[in-house]
Amino acid sequence: MTRLIFLGPPGAGKGTQAKALADFLNIPHISTGDILRQAITDQTDLGKKAQEYMDKGDLVPDKLVEDMVEERLQKPDAEHGWILDGFPRTVAQAIFLGELLAKMEKDEEKVVNLDAPDDIVIDRLLGRGRKDDAEDVIRHRLDVYRRDTAPLIKYYGDRHKLLTVNGNQSQEEVTAELKKVIAV
Repeated sequence: MTRLIFLGPPGAGKGTQAKALADFLNIPHISTGDILRQAITDQTDLGKKAQEYMDKGDLVPDKLVEDMVEERLQKPDAEHGWILDGFPRTVAQAIFLGELLAKMEKDEEKVVNLDAPDDIVIDRLLGRGRKDDAEDVIRHRLDVYRRDTAPLIKYYGDRHKLLTVNGNQSQEEVTAELKKVIAV
């Protein structure tokens, strides 16, 4: 059973690689970013609240995201594995997730850190052309990542769950390296 958490700065390729690997392994790719963007498009209460934070490049508050993740992990398609992309983003969320997975008796997750330099991720994100991908917002998101999310690398490393992959390669090279490190 494969349970993976993808970490890395915005634009490192987490979504692209998580989707490719999920398709290969026939497990769901659970992207909190996609779920939040859909909620914004649908103008749900969660979406309206989330948009205020995302427009500034800030993280959506933990409780909103935690409730959404808990609900998603209990769906039948996640029974035999999943890839989480965009959660956890803070050590507090990682602690919540660890407790949730222990409660669900599914706490054998591995964490993949897709590492890529700032100049590469800024170029990639500017090339996407999304509303929240203006350069000043991207730089703010990188600062938020370094402050709030990068500590997860140490957190999961200390728990011997961390696998690091060079995200500054072609998509095919990253996918091949991912398959090697997770032994599929």
